[in-house]
Amino acid sequence: MNTTQNGATADTSIRPFTVSVPEEALADLRARLANTRLPQPAPGDSWDYGTPTGYLADMVERWKAFDWRAAEARINAVPNFTTEIDGQTIHFVHVRSANEDATPLLLLHTYPGSFAEFLDVVPLLTDDFHLVVPSMPGFGFSTPVVDEGWTMDRVARTYDALMRRLGYESYGAHGSDGGAMVGRELAVLNPTGFLGAHVLQLFSFPSGDPSEFESFGPKEYAALEFMGWFQSVGGYNSMNGTRPQTIAAALSDSPVGQLAYNELFENFGNGTSLVTPEQVLTQVSLYWLTNTSSGAVRYHYAEQHPPRETVVSEGRIGVAVFKDDFQTIRPLAERDNTNIVHWTEHDRGGHFAAMEVPELLAEDLRVFFA
Repeated sequence: MNTTQNGATADTSIRPFTVSVPEEALADLRARLANTRLPQPAPGDSWDYGTPTGYLADMVERWKAFDWRAAEARINAVPNFTTEIDGQTIHFVHVRSANEDATPLLLLHTYPGSFAEFLDVVPLLTDDFHLVVPSMPGFGFSTPVVDEGWTMDRVARTYDALMRRLGYESYGAHGSDGGAMVGRELAVLNPTGFLGAHVLQLFSFPSGDPSEFESFGPKEYAALEFMGWFQSVGGYNSMNGTRPQTIAAALSDSPVGQLAYNELFENFGNGTSLVTPEQVLTQVSLYWLTNTSSGAVRYHYAEQHPPRETVVSEGRIGVAVFKDDFQTIRPLAERDNTNIVHWTEHDRGGHFAAMEVPELLAEDLRVFFA
């Protein structure tokens, strides 16, 4: 226990946590799936219109047979904890290496992912790293969200406080998607002892200055084309950024709606995703069973109200670009990040590399933090 400046008592304890979903919640999910009403398919039932009805029908049948208790056991096989930081419950996995000199490393999850997306990569890293895998406030078991203003930079400050509370004076971070944004914010913050952010994307976009295109070649223009494709299918960005509670009502009342809205697991790479149906169902089940859709979708709103100007990062950054992921445009990334010291390009894998190609990701992390 600590005492704050206003005299209030802050709970700084770290408490063991076990995931144990009540049986009635699972029974309710089974009943809802049994009563699924699918939409009429669009002509051709392709991904052009969004999540296809045929895909949903197949996944609903898989979900009916999905063993949540087995997924729960996998989660509980690693040490889970909670603590309170900035008034918010923070859930995290903490796996210490047998090597006391291992590098402390934050693993930061995506949207619409969760801490569970790292379950496959954890055993590949424990020889070299002490691993801390938090759930972002509003996701999974870091709930409920107690106040407004949870932007990526606030999450970064919270994670720095978490690492200090765990006794780590020095640490690094890795992330994709929202986790990459938090990792970059840690590089901007660049706290004492920060070893760098290893990210799968740096979201740097053209500013409108024609001179930015002078160094572009075929690779950069291809990346721009992919960026345009993603914007054409990124309706969730607009919805989450403008009416998060509206979509949260639908997601919180329909498990199949949640499944359809999480189409990024399948569709981000335009048909190339290596994420398995079981991995998708683990993530979607976790969102459904914790009823955390509203907290997750509000980050887009928080980042856009008011819009945040790009701050140049001088912290140490490494970028791993996977073949079927968002293609970071290096000249633009170097405009916004002055200390990119590592850049690799992989011939397979995508946005969810921790689930798709965990061995490749683990090796890239070892190289960056060597």
